Amino acid sequence: MNISILSANLTANLLDGNNGIVSMILLYIVVIGGLWFFMIRPQSKRKKQEEAMRNSLDIGDEVTTIGGIMGKIISIKDNGDSLVIETGVDRSKIRIKRWAIATCDNEKNDTKGDKK
Repeated sequence: MNISILSANLTANLLDGNNGIVSMILLYIVVIGGLWFFMIRPQSKRKKQEEAMRNSLDIGDEVTTIGGIMGKIISIKDNGDSLVIETGVDRSKIRIKRWAIATCDNEKNDTKGDKK
């Protein structure tokens, strides 16, 4: 059955009684609460985890940037906002911002090995 027909029938049924407006407001509250619970909340949890990972980076950690560059952190600048990573066999050094780190590839952050 079409979703718009179902929602029209539900709306008509809610508005028939004396508490039609109250029921409609409760319906909107439930829909907005569901959207928050299934969309906004998981995204904010993921953002907090990424921020915690970026704040816990240390010298010697192997990282991957959002651009796909893989390297090892060799220094953290004084303000803590930028890092210098060493990439490749020729040991090229690249200065990047902390927010550009996508993942930390160390064993200490890897949870897959714990399930043995």
